[in-house]
Amino acid sequence: MLKISLFMLIIVSMISTSAFAEKTLELEVSSEEINSLDSIWISGKITDVSQFKPVKIRIIGPDGALVFAPQLAIEDNGEFKKLLNPPSFETGTYLVSASHDDTSITASTQFTVIAQEISRNIIPESIQETVSEKEPSIILSGISMTADAVNGSDVIIITGNTSFRNSDITLIVNSPVGNLITIAQVTPGIYGDFEIQIKVGGPMWKEDGMYTITANQGVSSEHKKSIQVEIKDGVVVPEFGVVASLVLVISVISIIIVSSKTKLFILPKF
Repeated sequence: MLKISLFMLIIVSMISTSAFAEKTLELEVSSEEINSLDSIWISGKITDVSQFKPVKIRIIGPDGALVFAPQLAIEDNGEFKKLLNPPSFETGTYLVSASHDDTSITASTQFTVIAQEISRNIIPESIQETVSEKEPSIILSGISMTADAVNGSDVIIITGNTSFRNSDITLIVNSPVGNLITIAQVTPGIYGDFEIQIKVGGPMWKEDGMYTITANQGVSSEHKKSIQVEIKDGVVVPEFGVVASLVLVISVISIIIVSSKTKLFILPKF
């Protein structure tokens, strides 16, 4: 009888453990009904999957065509989110679905867009001139991007500007051999400026060499820009120019000192 009880306890424990480890995927929208010029949040949560792989979102329009297909980065708590703010939505019902490569589970929801009259001359001319004066310089088209980091730091600061301001920017980091390391997302400001920090280190950053950071923007990545950062032993490597300058300064000082000593040595005696 004791053996049977222990056997049943093991079975119950295995079932509980299996249920606890079951993958889950949740998806929701911030509103079930919006105007054609409104923005809408898509958010959700996923568990027990690889966080460096993104959640794939598909948004089907009222006519059955694929409208958006963003890939969302997963945060440490398993949550993901994206703000959709295109120039305008067509009226009708939109179907939103989410999936992940590590599970066959999918989640779906929907929202409806209603017609909205577009107001003309929303910003008076005087206000437009004021805004124009304060607007920082921006690029004419595409994305500009730079990376900045302190020698030996485990944080890379990405700054840039985009002319396509109504869409989030997805940053994909690849290792020197091309493996996917991490994915991040940032929303441009009203003038297209953006800034985001990428943390390095850990088992995913074990390769030494040049890591490629690629910014993608648009449904079909119409705008794209790539930069490279050198990583060694899990931290940022200083630029060669800085090291070379330091060596040059030390060399010049050494030459001056040696030269001075030489001149003193060859002075004639009176």
